[in-house]
Amino acid sequence: MKCGYASGWQGWIQLENFSAWNGLPFASKNNGFDGTDAVLEFNKPEQVKHIAMLEEMNKKGDFSYVGRKDESTEKFYNGDCAMTTASSGSLANIREYAKFNYGVGMMPYDADAKDAPQNAIIGGASLWVMQGKDKETSFRYTGVAKFLDFLAKPENAAEWHQKTGYLPITKAAYDLTREQGFYEKNPGADIATRQMLNKPPLPFTKGLRLGNMPQIRVIVDEELESVWTGKKTPQQALDTAVERGNQLLRRFEKSTKS
Repeated sequence: MKCGYASGWQGWIQLENFSAWNGLPFASKNNGFDGTDAVLEFNKPEQVKHIAMLEEMNKKGDFSYVGRKDESTEKFYNGDCAMTTASSGSLANIREYAKFNYGVGMMPYDADAKDAPQNAIIGGASLWVMQGKDKETSFRYTGVAKFLDFLAKPENAAEWHQKTGYLPITKAAYDLTREQGFYEKNPGADIATRQMLNKPPLPFTKGLRLGNMPQIRVIVDEELESVWTGKKTPQQALDTAVERGNQLLRRFEKSTKS
């Protein structure tokens, strides 16, 4: 065994979801839902404490940083790492490639956090249809509508959920999956859904709506990497990530008012 624990999508799991799961805001203005003048707030004592714990685990060899995306999933099913945190969408690959018995559990939470665990937040991968319909292109929107209707049909949404591990996109798909006995045959396959529904969301645990979010996530990755390599303390790294990220938020805010 080459490592004890590794994590995929470090910013999304170790800061975005850590914050929501422990009932903490990631940004002001209810994570941006209440206005584009939001500022990042993930450099508070609770988040710093969490990253400091991972830093100490990294020094001891208990936690290994293996990449910004989903690299930890392969490390897990190959038997290199004993534990991983990853997207539920990784479960299909684990189910296919792992040659050993494994279990699926909810994310750990800070025992000192009041009322934790709260609820998890979804990753955000989605399909979008832009407005701009006119007479010449209306047939395309008809086709798009039919396609989205196809995806949302319970039998199709349930099959997609079962084969990928991603969350069911409708309650009907979830109910159908349960009725088919899928969760009974595949223990842990409903964990991600149960995390999302663990408690009614707070105003700041419904998700994120922040401008330039992909670029902010890159900044978070860079600053966390500076912790794992010993170049910065957790406080320094998160303070810098917040400062750099806020610059991008102000740029986005300005663009919405021009």
